[in-house]
Amino acid sequence: MCYLAKSHGSGLYRQAYRVKCYTFRMRYNVLIIDDEKELAESTSEYFNMMGVSSKYVLTSSEALDFFKDNEAGVILLDINLGDASGFSLCKTLRETIDSPILFISARSSDDDMVVALNIGGDDYITKPYSLNVLFAKVKAVLNRYESSGRKSGEGMVYGDLRIDEDAGIVYKSGNEVVLTAMEYKLLVYLVNNRNKVISKEEIFSNVWEDSFVSDGTLNVHIRHLREKLEDDPNEPVFIKTARGRGYLFKAEG
Repeated sequence: MCYLAKSHGSGLYRQAYRVKCYTFRMRYNVLIIDDEKELAESTSEYFNMMGVSSKYVLTSSEALDFFKDNEAGVILLDINLGDASGFSLCKTLRETIDSPILFISARSSDDDMVVALNIGGDDYITKPYSLNVLFAKVKAVLNRYESSGRKSGEGMVYGDLRIDEDAGIVYKSGNEVVLTAMEYKLLVYLVNNRNKVISKEEIFSNVWEDSFVSDGTLNVHIRHLREKLEDDPNEPVFIKTARGRGYLFKAEG
C-alpha cells in the first residue's frame, strides 16, 4: 500500500511529496503446491468453503514467489512439480520456514516417504486422497500448531539438554538445536511424560492427532531426534525404545 506524504521545505510555499509504501504480509492457513491444476484448485476451493483460507500454486518458483509476500500455516507439497522436485523445494523452504510440511503424492514407496521425512517433511499423504479426510488432517495440524501455547517458565534441563517451552527452543550444550515442528512436538510430549513408556498408539493420537500415521513416520522422527540430541544416536541416553511397547524419555532424578 502506498500513499503521498507531505513534508515542508525551507522555502516559502515550498512543499515536497514523497511516496511511502508499506508491505503487508497475507497469512493463509494452507498453501497447496501441486502441478495438477484441477486437483489443486478443487482442494483449495474445498478448504476455503470449509472456512480454512488457502491458496494454490503450480510450480516451485511460484511457491518461492508466494513466500516473499505471504505466509502459510501448513504447506501441502507434491513431489513431482513442473519445474523442480518437491524434495528440493522442501529443503529450500526449510532454510527459512518452520511451518508443517505435509507431502501429498501418488508415489507410495517407503523410500519416498523416508526421504520426505528426512529432509524436513512432517507427514506423507498418498494420492488419491479424500478431501474430507485431508481436511481433517490439515485442520488437526492447524489446531495443534496455532492454538497450542507454550508453557511459561525457565525451561527444563536434563544433562546437557535444555528445553525452553516458553520460547519453543531446545538447546544442547548451550547451542540451539533446529527441530521441525513435529520433532519439537514429539520431544515435548515425551518429556512431559518422562520416565514413562508411551505406546505408539498414544503418540499417534496425542502428537499427530491421527490414528492413521504409519510406524515408519514415527521411526524416522525418533531417529532424527536421537541424531540431534544424543551424543551417540546408536546408544541413546534420553530417548529410549521399550521394545514391543513404545518409547520413553529417560530423565534422572
